[in-house]
Amino acid sequence: MASLDPVLDKDGVRLTVDGATATVTLTNPAKRNAQSPALWRALTQAGRSLPGSVRVVVLRAEGQSFSAGLDRQAFTPEGFDGEPSFIDLARGSDADLDATIAEYQEAFTWWRRSDIVSIAAVQGHAIGAGFQLALACDLRVVADDVQFAMRETSLGLVPDLTGTHPLVGLVGYARALEICATGRFVLAEEAERTGLANLAVPGEQLDAAVGDLAAALLAAPRDAVIETKALLRGAQERSYEEQRSAERASQARRLRDLAGVGE
Repeated sequence: MASLDPVLDKDGVRLTVDGATATVTLTNPAKRNAQSPALWRALTQAGRSLPGSVRVVVLRAEGQSFSAGLDRQAFTPEGFDGEPSFIDLARGSDADLDATIAEYQEAFTWWRRSDIVSIAAVQGHAIGAGFQLALACDLRVVADDVQFAMRETSLGLVPDLTGTHPLVGLVGYARALEICATGRFVLAEEAERTGLANLAVPGEQLDAAVGDLAAALLAAPRDAVIETKALLRGAQERSYEEQRSAERASQARRLRDLAGVGE
């Protein structure tokens, strides 16, 4: 990746921008990029800091693991410095607990914004919150050593960082249930075969493969990509006839724009 002055560099998250491409890097390889509320706030800030010129966002991680998931310190009575422990959160009101989880989720929601396409470059372990962060992106390119696992259920919890919706959409209900309820590893071959990964490559080719994909995405006109993404994102919620109507309306906008005719 190019060496660029960071727009943001804090709490294990670095954001750099190179023209129409932004790169968000997890920067705590010593802890296998384990996640914390501070990291989630930094990810949320990264999304808010994107210049309007950015069309593609690459999410990557330093070290051998993409993210080993939630830092286990969260489960200790003391939690993180300056943060309420999970035990403290559980003792709070329903409204406070809901608001806190909603705040955590914000780090995982902006990756599917209509004006960008996000690509997760995933190597090594992507466990729990790490798996859900990869699922937050539109596309995933994985190294051949990738190990996805959803371990929340094994800990008596549920995946709550927005990962359940994309997981079911990608692999179907039955396989998603089996992956979550067993907590087993999903390796590169299965990830590519089942649609979790768009592409699996040798580890040394990961950055190059992501760069090629980003370049291909940037080759198409921005407004056409935005309209196409919106059509595809909404397809599952629309009936066949509603999707036909949405296609007509979208194409009318594109034709008028190309012809220079105002609506």
